[in-house]
Amino acid sequence: MGTVNRPEKARAAPGGVTTFGMSSPRDQIRDHALSLGFDAVGFARAESSADARGHLAEFVGQGLHGDMGWMKETADRRADPHVLWAEAKSAVVLALNYGPADDPLANLARPDRGNVSVYARGRDYHDVMKKRLRMLARWINETFAAEVKLFVDTAPVMEKPLAAASGLGWQGKHTNLVSRGFGSWLFLGEVLTSLDLAPDPPEADHCGECRRCLDVCPTGAFPAPYRIDARRCISYLTIEHKGHIPRELRAAIGNRIYGCDDCLAVCPWNKFARPTQLAEFRGREALAAPALAELAAFDDAGFRAFFSGSPIKRVGRDRFVRNVLIAIGNSGDPTLAASARRLLQDASPLVRAMAVWALARLLPEEQFATVAPAHVGRESDADVRAEWLLTKG
Repeated sequence: MGTVNRPEKARAAPGGVTTFGMSSPRDQIRDHALSLGFDAVGFARAESSADARGHLAEFVGQGLHGDMGWMKETADRRADPHVLWAEAKSAVVLALNYGPADDPLANLARPDRGNVSVYARGRDYHDVMKKRLRMLARWINETFAAEVKLFVDTAPVMEKPLAAASGLGWQGKHTNLVSRGFGSWLFLGEVLTSLDLAPDPPEADHCGECRRCLDVCPTGAFPAPYRIDARRCISYLTIEHKGHIPRELRAAIGNRIYGCDDCLAVCPWNKFARPTQLAEFRGREALAAPALAELAAFDDAGFRAFFSGSPIKRVGRDRFVRNVLIAIGNSGDPTLAASARRLLQDASPLVRAMAVWALARLLPEEQFATVAPAHVGRESDADVRAEWLLTKG
């Protein structure tokens, strides 16, 4: 495929120039993007709406971003693409479908197994998306002599508002993008360009009275429709949060060891979703229903080797095993107590603390009481000592 030059009626190109017998730059960019494997393409002004800027200011101002300090540090650039790049006129918003072939919540009924968010079961989407974005950006630069910059979600760009402005979907009550064609399962990326391209009409909000995404959240992370408190979100807690997960939220995490798909999976618009066609996003068999006992046994080298090429590798072994131990503590399976017990003397306080919590959940109270004295006496970390001293539960 590639650039398509179709004989068609005269049309006005960006800038008011009329072209004859030739696709507009917009159509050429869309055609080329689809030929590179993108599933959806939209165009928007390189700007953020007043509503989007206001929501960001409120989110950061109220501390709802938790310890994602980078959101506060980059708030000015995130609120306005022109602060990020003054020459930007248009945003080409690209999407890749990562729709699952099976029920993403099926593992929640298997407490001895870990549940990994659908997006993390395959290759790291940053790498997959960035490769295609680079090819598209280079082609735009060479074809139209336009300046370009590309972004995935590691850059300070408000991707979901841009995607909504470009017509790819709308931000649902869970704050994530919802697409009429792909449901909840789209990865997003952008190419900002100095080309002045007419925007697509934004997609209307089709949530209506539905509140399934709000009601299903295990930790009550939505204080109101279209508002999220990241500090209570399981995806934030298991991926972004670097410290000890609050005690009052651990039981609700269940066996979700990396991310959470609950609010996405229950959306009725997923009846239009379709399984991804990209091999990179079809989940690895090893992550379909991984055994908690095996995951808890990882040392740093084993963790890095097992998760090579996976976004999970970014959290590091200690945070990941912390999550696994919470799932072990929630399993109700006494045979997993041995996995927790082996980690009571782990080098990481993050791991030791959750090993204590998990063991207290799995052992009878009197048996746990016989284990505690030897460890409490030699524990130097205050948080780990606190876990030993707190009552079981």
